[in-house]
Amino acid sequence: MNASFEEKSTWIQLVGTTLVLGGYFVVAGRMLAAGVRELPAFVPLFVVAVVVLVALLVAGHVVAAVTGRTDSGDERDRLIGWRAEARSSWLLGVGVLAAITALVLDVDRVWVAHLLLLALFLSELLRFVLQVVSYRRGF
Repeated sequence: MNASFEEKSTWIQLVGTTLVLGGYFVVAGRMLAAGVRELPAFVPLFVVAVVVLVALLVAGHVVAAVTGRTDSGDERDRLIGWRAEARSSWLLGVGVLAAITALVLDVDRVWVAHLLLLALFLSELLRFVLQVVSYRRGF
């Protein structure tokens, strides 16, 4: 792939986040289906997911840096990032409003916390996808 470091970085973040947080939600979903309703029970799983995600992202960026050119981001990279952020942040806002609504409706905290985390996860995935599409299409 003849891509800039910024584009490779976006791919690394997209794949890493999808694998790790997708895996988190699979395991957390099974825990919720099994009746686990206490939020502290999910903390070890979340900590492991964060550590694995950080390790995966660091390793991926090291490989990208070693195997290709490591240019600093230019104006195009910044514009792609800003546009993707602007076009994906609505999803996080909708998730926050849904979580506030869930709190008003007295939904269990564990569901509200996972709703917030899911909104953040989906918003970031959408941002990464929009960035990749912009890189491939050329804005």
